[in-house]
Amino acid sequence: MSGMRASYSGIEGAFAHIATNKLFATAEKVAFSDFESAYMSVVEGKCDVAVLPVENSFNGEVGQVTDLIFSGNLFINGIYELEIHQNLLGVSGSTVDDIKKVASHPQALGQCHDYIKFRGFDTEEANNTAVAAKTVAEMNDKSFGAIASAETAEIYGLKILEANINKSGENTTRFAVLSKVRADSPALTSSVLMFTVKNEAGSLANAISIIGKYGYNMTALRSSPMKKQSWQYYFYIEIDGIVDSENGKLMLEELKKVCDILKIAGTFAPRTQI
Repeated sequence: MSGMRASYSGIEGAFAHIATNKLFATAEKVAFSDFESAYMSVVEGKCDVAVLPVENSFNGEVGQVTDLIFSGNLFINGIYELEIHQNLLGVSGSTVDDIKKVASHPQALGQCHDYIKFRGFDTEEANNTAVAAKTVAEMNDKSFGAIASAETAEIYGLKILEANINKSGENTTRFAVLSKVRADSPALTSSVLMFTVKNEAGSLANAISIIGKYGYNMTALRSSPMKKQSWQYYFYIEIDGIVDSENGKLMLEELKKVCDILKIAGTFAPRTQI
């Protein structure tokens, strides 16, 4: 991976940075302020891959990223699971009882909603968890805390006031690796399809039945609103199997008859924890 550049959204210590470092340890990690900038860095050739979150086991899909995948031309080359442990962080000398307000990314605030409510904290949204931790460190206010990773606490000189405060013990975020090329390897055994259906009765049911007809098992199905067309939706589907086979080609041809837009968004190996 000599000379490889991997983009992510956030700053050092963010969960996206942690995931990128685990996946591409020797590559140059390039931080961007938001999902779109990280995505476009690959489109424009500034980076080779982007590592972006697509779904959290507790808080659901990351709609902004799904929208980028649907409207853009990058392919998913891998989907990896990172177990997320949220922690209450504070400046040196502070205690849990000192904290009045906490800052974090909206996803993290959602994951820790019950804890925040129990403690009676006010909340403040940040671009990501590491930005929240950095802000808390810079303000050096004992009443202001951050919700972020243990790695972030070490980077910004904060102390962990309370560990593992997320509601669900099974808190995992799935990160997609995106590039300009759709990967093709015998190790890749799953595919992502994205489509819109014609505005006709039974179109979605027909699309789903076609996928099953050709022996593909759906492992995920989500709908998202189309931003430029009110009350219109696109669908995101993960299936077991690749679509480059003869069976897959026949399925795609039949799907085109009931879909206005149909794209192969990527292929990836079985779900892998990092």
